[in-house]
Amino acid sequence: MNKKSIILIFLALVAIFTPAHSFASSGSENGEIDVKEIIFHHLGDGYGWEVPFSHVYRIPLPVILRAEDGKWISFSSHKLQEYVKIVNDSTGKEELVAEPRIVTIDKNGKQYQFILAHVSKHRNKVVQIFPLSPEEEARVKEEAKHNPEIQGDIDKAEAIIGGYAGFNETYYREYKPLDISFTKNVLALFIAAIVVTAMVMSVVWFYSRKGMKAPRKGVGFMEMLIDFIYTGVIKSTLHDQARKYAPFLLTCFFFILVMNLVGLIVIFPGGANLTGNIAITLVLAIMVFVVTNVMGSKHYWKEIFWPDVPLFLKFPIPIMQFIEIFGIFTKPAALCVRLFANMMGGHMIVITLTLLIFIFAAFGALAAGGSVFISVMFSIFMLCLDVLVSFIQAYVFTLLATIFISMSIDKGHHEGHGKDEHKTEDQTIEKTEEKDSEPAAAPASVNAATVS
Repeated sequence: MNKKSIILIFLALVAIFTPAHSFASSGSENGEIDVKEIIFHHLGDGYGWEVPFSHVYRIPLPVILRAEDGKWISFSSHKLQEYVKIVNDSTGKEELVAEPRIVTIDKNGKQYQFILAHVSKHRNKVVQIFPLSPEEEARVKEEAKHNPEIQGDIDKAEAIIGGYAGFNETYYREYKPLDISFTKNVLALFIAAIVVTAMVMSVVWFYSRKGMKAPRKGVGFMEMLIDFIYTGVIKSTLHDQARKYAPFLLTCFFFILVMNLVGLIVIFPGGANLTGNIAITLVLAIMVFVVTNVMGSKHYWKEIFWPDVPLFLKFPIPIMQFIEIFGIFTKPAALCVRLFANMMGGHMIVITLTLLIFIFAAFGALAAGGSVFISVMFSIFMLCLDVLVSFIQAYVFTLLATIFISMSIDKGHHEGHGKDEHKTEDQTIEKTEEKDSEPAAAPASVNAATVS
């Protein structure tokens, strides 16, 4: 085994055990693993970026909020939590954990209080809080005491009393501010955009410096990808309209591909599950929806509102019109859900396989040892498969978007080809007439020559 293989295996193992390290500290107080909490924690967004090989510390990011009175407040996300040492009941050892805390901001002589809600319908979101009067606080606590799901324990509450956030056995009135914070997913989007720009511009810079010399290595691979998508997908589908839509479609392909691959990297700048976030895939699908319908031809809209079907299917009851209009929205919805489900599913499988190590640890050392080997091997296999899936999903999204655009700009047989056909017929008639007239003129010329 050469050095490169050893390094690759080591990096793969690091990629597997980096989340495993954080899983070990993500259990409940009785030592059990909360599978649901761990999965959604690693697939969700956050106000900070996890530091490599540490589940506690995070790279702080700016929090930007619009308070209840309309004032804009900003502060660093590291203020939302404090680091305290607690004794683990199951192991008896001290552990460093991050606990939420109230952030107090003074602005223009007024105090604003915010907290990262952990007992609220806005869980894991920053909310503005306001102290309650003694009477209101007593009423809310009494309601919590009789709630069978809360059972009076605010800090462990899973059920929510609407409009209130719990913290340190105290309830506060909460207000969800307009939140435009620079979260982990937002930063990851900027990183992906920078990477895509650098990848594409590397080809531009190469040809600007070296002319038409054939590129190699990374630039050659980029040119191969661009040609593969442009020639094999865009040009073969859109034909003479390919150059018009190629920038948008190529951007979609490379942006999705980079987001997919960055999501497979655990440590910074990876670790953000962008395409596993339905909000991001929804925006991509909406962009395709807008391009498809704004650039739609008359033939496209005619087939929606008056399709070429028997009259009883479209009048007086507009059955086909309803189906066609419904189809306008189902196409981008399919793009959104397909990309989201496939990428989130891959991440969930890898996390679940890693969690098997801790689940089987309860059955003894032998079961734990066997589960480590099986989980690591299957996780490495799934990560390799996810690399392939990342490319396939970017390709499928681009292919379907190209097909939808092609269907919308199709001018139909009569509209798109009618003029060309009439023109061709006229040219054919003219040529036929010329050919017919040539034999008639030839004898006259011969006779004239003969006479002279």
